[in-house]
Amino acid sequence: MVRNIVVLGGNSHPKLVESVCSSLGLPPCNRLLGKFSSGESRCEIQDSVRGKDVYIIQTGFGGNGAKLNDHFMDLCIMISACKTGSARRVTAVLPLFPYSRQPDLPYTKAGAPLFKAPSENSRKDYTFDSVPATPAPGIPRSNGLINGGDITNKLLKTSLTNGSGPCSPAPDGKPNGEGYFNGNGTNGVNGAHADSGATKQASFTTHDYENLSIVNAFQARPGYKQWVAQAGTLVANLLTCAGADHVITMDLHDPQVQGFFDVPVDNLYGRPLLKQYIMQNIPNYKDAVMVSPDAGGAKRATAIADSMGIDFALIHKERRPTRITDRQNASMMLVGNVTDRVCILLDDIADTGNTITRAAKLLKKEGATKIYALLTHGVFSGDAISRIKASALDKVVVTNSVPQADHKALLGSKLEVLDIAPMFAEAIRRVHHGESISVLFNFD
Repeated sequence: MVRNIVVLGGNSHPKLVESVCSSLGLPPCNRLLGKFSSGESRCEIQDSVRGKDVYIIQTGFGGNGAKLNDHFMDLCIMISACKTGSARRVTAVLPLFPYSRQPDLPYTKAGAPLFKAPSENSRKDYTFDSVPATPAPGIPRSNGLINGGDITNKLLKTSLTNGSGPCSPAPDGKPNGEGYFNGNGTNGVNGAHADSGATKQASFTTHDYENLSIVNAFQARPGYKQWVAQAGTLVANLLTCAGADHVITMDLHDPQVQGFFDVPVDNLYGRPLLKQYIMQNIPNYKDAVMVSPDAGGAKRATAIADSMGIDFALIHKERRPTRITDRQNASMMLVGNVTDRVCILLDDIADTGNTITRAAKLLKKEGATKIYALLTHGVFSGDAISRIKASALDKVVVTNSVPQADHKALLGSKLEVLDIAPMFAEAIRRVHHGESISVLFNFD
């Protein structure tokens, strides 16, 4: 029995709240949490929190008809209510941290494909899909301004100084009574300002190394992000302004999110559970291959592969247009040998399931005998369930950082769920007593 502690649960994951409270040997805090008819959140803490440590469990999940933003607003209101109730310390427990991977989300409209091949008239001499190109001798200048203006025309209408006096443009190629730059490296003259027939070379620099031809305005290509908000800092500020003194989460998609906070952040790892599953449920796991579905998860996968002494392979996403060959599946390329071996795909989060299902297809094509997908956060939004059902994955293993009851009912034996409640209960107990939680990070 842990004393002087209150565990308060939100509406996003009631079963996890019950499991954590059961592990700690205390009942969950009584509260009213709902909505008024106007749609505003209603929160009333019915137990005393004065002078106590309050841990509010609310995961970043918006499935099952619920709204992620509503859950987050409920969390902020509960934090504020506890601080108003004179709680000694309030800790936000977020097994899945919301808005932590937004910069990686595909920038597409509804119904648009996640990847669109370039048009036929696009340049073929780029090492990667970079438009506009970096200016250089022999390479045409990049396109104009994004707002539809023509930067060339604007330059021609602006007086330029070449060290030998003013040089003004002549609109429509006609003299304007002053020296003007005629686009051929010489200054145009009229009868009043003739320079004895002499011509002057313009010495100003420009990104056009060959000509000053007028070009069309820059058009955003698929995937070009214009003024995309990155809400990680905002979420951190909202939590701290609401009154959170501490944050506990698990497997942040980008660990640098911890730097957004001015309060302590404990980022737990799901790797101990995944490693234990591998050792207990995958026969001859020493002969298996640990596979990262993208370059961003390479460190995560190699950490387990090295500790277990098994081989590692990487799937590299090609962003440039590539011709489909025997070792390529659309824009994905395998680095490593998986022929006649069991493959273990490891990732931190599966949202639409596009990455892991395409990776499984490539592994199966390369001769893998059985494919496991081990994921910390199984969000499975959109048509992820149907995509996984039709994929080459033999087993999908996730934690219950988000509710998995509905997913389990749809996927059946293909989905296995690992319980993180004991890990979070132990983390809460250690934080409450001021003990080190580094033992929870040790997955070796």
